[in-house]
Amino acid sequence: MLHTLRIQNFALIETAELTFESGFTVITGETGSGKSILLAALNLILGERADFSVIGKACDKAIVEAEFSIDQFQLTAFFESNDLDFSAHTILRREINTAGKSRAFINDTPVSLTVMKELTSCLVNIHSQYNTLELKNKTYQLEVLDTLADLIPQRAVYLKKFKALQLLNEELSALKISHEKALYEQDFAAFQLEELAELNLEKYAYAELEAELKLAESSEEIVSVLTAFHGAIENENAVLSQLRPVKNQLEKLEESHPKLVEINERLKSVIIELTDLSADVYSFIDQVEIQPQRLLELTELINKYNHLLKKHHVTDQLGLMNVFNQYESAVSNLESLTELITDLEAQKTIVQKEVWEQATDLHQARIAASEFISKDLQLILEELKLPNTTLSFDLSERSELNATGISDIAFLFSANIGIPIVPIEKAASGGELSRVMLALQKMISEKKTLPTVLFDEIDTGVSGDVAQKIGNLLQKMGNHFQLMAISHLPQVAAKATYHLKVEKEIVANKTMTKVIQLTEDESIQEIARLMSGEVITAGAIETAKALKLA
Repeated sequence: MLHTLRIQNFALIETAELTFESGFTVITGETGSGKSILLAALNLILGERADFSVIGKACDKAIVEAEFSIDQFQLTAFFESNDLDFSAHTILRREINTAGKSRAFINDTPVSLTVMKELTSCLVNIHSQYNTLELKNKTYQLEVLDTLADLIPQRAVYLKKFKALQLLNEELSALKISHEKALYEQDFAAFQLEELAELNLEKYAYAELEAELKLAESSEEIVSVLTAFHGAIENENAVLSQLRPVKNQLEKLEESHPKLVEINERLKSVIIELTDLSADVYSFIDQVEIQPQRLLELTELINKYNHLLKKHHVTDQLGLMNVFNQYESAVSNLESLTELITDLEAQKTIVQKEVWEQATDLHQARIAASEFISKDLQLILEELKLPNTTLSFDLSERSELNATGISDIAFLFSANIGIPIVPIEKAASGGELSRVMLALQKMISEKKTLPTVLFDEIDTGVSGDVAQKIGNLLQKMGNHFQLMAISHLPQVAAKATYHLKVEKEIVANKTMTKVIQLTEDESIQEIARLMSGEVITAGAIETAKALKLA
């Protein structure tokens, strides 16, 4: 519940500190006194956008601070997920300045407006005449029905399963898109694979084949040169045939001089080297001589290899092997995708059946509960001087699932005997909608722990005995949760446990708005003023006292 609201330099409020209690508090004041300022300050705490024009003249910033008791709302997880210190008494603060900057704090920790709004949505509900339009909203109608029928836990179970189905559908949709793309690319991938497979990348070492081709392309010239070289060594009258007789002669003359021994030894080495070189050249000539067919094969293979290097933007054989593996994976991925889609389709069939069963059970439970809820609602509306009201929740079954199940709802209403019931948005007046909203809020308050609820002149358009009945109902609702009402009706004000009055005053030639906590006698005076205007008569005082006791 809301304990304290502190306001500084906000519009016409220079400073105010309001203390609130549990139960029913009424807020009254003349038209233009500043009740809307109080509401605007509270909306700032609720995370609404800042209107920087409301900053007062006292300084360059406005501050609104509220202290809440939150231990009954099970918000520990929220504080943990947002890295905030949890306290049973939590302080929320908004600061706005003339430079156009806005700051929000929870327990002195800066937070975003989104975080503040998420928290305060659990703490405060504001209902005005505008908010009665929620009654015309199908989602709100279904939410009310499920709350009053105690179906929120069952709906949560259904929603979890429904979200699981949605995730399956999203996954299947993504996989099918991937499958279609893979299918579209399959022929292309298969062609690339076939083209790359012709290179036999696992079998051949293309660096060696390129060397072989280079040799083959020069083989004729190499053979010609080596043949000439071999001939120069071995042919008749060639080097060896001329050197061997010289060696024999030197052997005979070695004793003539030691130098001849050295020369002969060196000549022997030359002859041996030339003989070995001649044998190597002769042998290499056989290796160099390549068949024309082999040259053609090598040329075609290397040309294809170089073409594919360029085509796939790689520089070596390893790069082409990686490309091959990628295309091979793409082809096999198509098979894997097909299998995965088949498995997920089977899983979806099972989950979808379960979701439909839960949605059908939820729909039937709504139908069963709606009749009793309608009767209870009509009893409360009789108290609010709508004795001839007919209300019903008309539930029909949709052919498609959504987050709330398969129920389509129409909240049907008729305020008078003999008038057919029609959807409430087509029939109810503003005053009737206000009373229906009050009746629903009373029923909801008896079902769950509500946050602080503020009604902003929700009683507009009613008077007399109807106003008396509304006051009685608000008093009863205040027994279940903290309830505040901005009202202009004396019958409503008289039923409040606590009474705040908003009024304007002129101080030092400045118009100021102040909020006063009224005593019992002051409350009676204010109620009398609501009845008789500025001139408060003795009769109005007595009537105010009577309203208090009624």
